[in-house]
This record gives sequence, C-alpha cells and structure tokens, in this order.
Amino acid sequence: MFTRSLYIFIIGVLMVACSQPQQGADSQTAARCLEEAQAAFANDSIRQGETLLRKTIQLAEASEDWHTYYIAYQRLAEALSQSNPEEALRLMKKALTIYEQHPDDERNYVMLLDYAGTYAAQMAYTTEGSYDEALDFINRAYDIAEKNQMKDLMCQTLTSLANIAWARDDYRQALDYAHRANSTSTTELRPGTLQVLARSYLSLNMLDSAETIYRQIDPGSDVHLAYIVQSSLANIALRRMGATQVEDSVEEAFEQIEGFYYKALEQKDQYYQETLRQEMENQQLEYRSQMYGRTLLIVIIAAVVILLATVLALRYRIRMLRQQRAYEQSKLENELLRNEQEKRQLQQEAEHQKTLLHQANEVVAFLQNFILERTEVLKKLNQSSDSVIYLSPHEWSEIERTLNAIDGNRFAKIREQYPTMQEDDIRLCILTRLGLSNRTIGNIYCITVSAVQHRKLKLKKDVFGESNPDITLEQILNNR
Repeated sequence: MFTRSLYIFIIGVLMVACSQPQQGADSQTAARCLEEAQAAFANDSIRQGETLLRKTIQLAEASEDWHTYYIAYQRLAEALSQSNPEEALRLMKKALTIYEQHPDDERNYVMLLDYAGTYAAQMAYTTEGSYDEALDFINRAYDIAEKNQMKDLMCQTLTSLANIAWARDDYRQALDYAHRANSTSTTELRPGTLQVLARSYLSLNMLDSAETIYRQIDPGSDVHLAYIVQSSLANIALRRMGATQVEDSVEEAFEQIEGFYYKALEQKDQYYQETLRQEMENQQLEYRSQMYGRTLLIVIIAAVVILLATVLALRYRIRMLRQQRAYEQSKLENELLRNEQEKRQLQQEAEHQKTLLHQANEVVAFLQNFILERTEVLKKLNQSSDSVIYLSPHEWSEIERTLNAIDGNRFAKIREQYPTMQEDDIRLCILTRLGLSNRTIGNIYCITVSAVQHRKLKLKKDVFGESNPDITLEQILNNR
C-alpha cells in the first residue's frame, strides 16, 4: 500500500512537469490577442495587426467569445478597407451576421452598420456602382442612434451620409448632412465632421466658408489630417488666384508627398515587424531557458523522490521479508512441535493398542487353553505317562474340530493349501499345536523322541519349504 501511494505521487509529479509547457502555450485568450492586435495597429504595424486579428478570430470562435469574435472581424475589415474594400465589406457583413445571432450592445450594432455602409460606399465609388446598399446600412444605423439618443453615433452616421452624398456629387445634400453632424459632434469627432463640412463648401466653390472651416480644424498629432488641411488651404489660395494649372501641379505634388507618407508608414511597419519578431524570439529563448531550468529542477526532484522511494521500498521489502521469514520459521517450529506431539500421541496410542492386543491375545490364549483343557481328549493326553497313548479316529476328529473352532479353521486351511499332506503329518501338526512334548508325541506314535524331532524337521522342510534351523514347526503353524 505504501509503495502504491509513492508511485502515484511520482507519476503526479511527472505529469505536472509535462503539463507546464502546454499551459504556457494555451494561456493566450481571444481578448488578450485582440489587445495585442490593437497595440500593433497603434504602432502602424498593419501586417502584424492583421495576423493577430486572424488569430483572434480563431480563438474567439473556439471559445465562443462572440463579442470578441465580431469585434475582431470589424477591426480586420477596418485594416483592409484601404487596400481591399471588397474584402473589408465581406468581413463587415460577417461581423453583422455574428452580432445579429448573438446581440449584446446596440452601440456596437450602430457602429457595425456604419462601418458596413462606409465600405459599401467605397466599393460603389471604386466601381462606379450603386450607393443603395451603403445608404441602407447607414440609414439603419442612424435610426437606431436617433432612437436611443446616441449623440456621438448620430454625428458619425450623419458624417458618413455626408461623405456618400459628396461622392455622388450631391454637394448640397452633403453640406446639409455635414451641418447636422457638426451640430451633434463631440470633441473627438469634430475634426472629421469639420473636414467633411469644409470639403462640401470647397466643392460648392464657397472658398471663404471652406477656408474658415479648415482653419478651425486642429489636426494635433494626426499627420494625415494635417496634410489634408494644408493641401486644401493651398488649393483654396490657388483657386482664388485663378491658377488652375498651378493647382493641378500642387495637387500632384501633394499626391507625391502622400505617396512618400504611405511609403514611410510601410517602412515603419517593416521596422516594427522586425523589432517585434526579435522581441518574440528573445521571449521564446527566455521562456525556453526558464522551461529547461524548471524541467531540470523537476527531473532532479523526481530523481531524488524515485531514489528515496526505492530506498524506502527496499527497506519495506526487507522488513516484510524478515517478518515473513520469522513467521514461516515460527510456523515451521509450531508445525514440528505439533508433529512431534502427534507422533508421541500416535506412539502412545500404538503402545496402548499393542498392550490391548497383547491382553486380548492373552485372553484368547487363556480361553483357548481353557477350552482345550476341558476337552476330554486333551485330558486323556495330559493324564497319560510314558505309556502308549491311543486315539480313535473320532477323538482325532474331535480335537481337530475343536482347534478349527478356536483357531479360525487353521487346519481346514492347511488341508486346502496342502492337499497332498499325509494324515499322520496333519495329526503331527495338531499335536504340535496342542503344545505336547516330543515324548508325549512319541508315545502316541510309538517312536522315540529323536524320531519325533526328525519327523518335525522333515515336515518343516518337505511340506512347508522352510530350511532355516532357527524356525520351529510351532512358529510355522502359528503364522498359518
């Protein structure tokens, strides 16, 4: 149990070590990626910003962050609006679709519609097509802004309508929209609104009003707006002097300057891209260094833990083996002791059984002798002295029947086993079994003691096949 817990702990440490890099790689969320993209655009890094926005779209869709999802589409469309108006319009329509499926704030809806209308107007201006789609988007945006009294968005949508009217050469309508936008403008929106208003005055050849408005515009740090204001003021001055050819030359010069400006922006973007790439490489190197150090530390800790676990496991194993060996030894000693006790008990029982058997044999022998002693024939044999003893066939038969009864048919079995035995041999065995002396047997057969011994030896060897002189006929008969 201890070893299993230790192994589980080690596996947990290794899993934590392996999961560290993955956690670092997945920590970036869609919202964080969107912030990085906006920072890139703030530093005029257009390409880096576009790359981050596309990554934001993937992360937002995967995490179902719908707000960041449509905002990322809006920002990407905004970034592509100058270089690819058609793609910008497609992206804005996608952003609108996402918002309409997952609405959250009507202000965002108004801005999405306004952007979509602006890009649709750019498409119409570039392709000399219809402005109906653009007007539909922006009018819907204005209606929502007016309904909710969103002054800043009302100003923004009216400015967009003024731009569309100006692009359609309807300068009076553009001027009307621009005045309405200016009346609701905020400090942040005022420069853009004044620009549209001044441009409308300039298109209507109302030079004084246009100059007045242009001079009210404070471009601040916006270099492009400053360029527009200065170029417009220069064109107003040349138009007053009637220098049309010079005005065209000035416009061409300003266009060249604008080209230089965009080229400078592109170079700045490339520099920012290279700097950012270098920073990312440095961060990756630092991150790898940290991960290598952390991994090395974890490996060392894991090695120490494994070594400690191995030592503890070995000690635990040795202790268990010792306990098991002691238990087995104790068990073996107990078993030997129990076997010894059982052996002693068996020996005692065997001795007891032997004693009982001996007593039983003694009882049986006593009974047999008692029965034989009560037999008339045996009384006759015991009472005779050295005189010749004669037994009739009936008496022989009676004594054999008595012996068979008390000896388990001993002589019946001998007759069956040795059918060729002579009757005198059978009778000699009977007399031997009765325990009569050789002298008494000699009196019965009318022969000497030596002759009796000779007959017993001959019977033992010829009939029973026993040549060992130490074994007597009595022993042979007792074993039958």
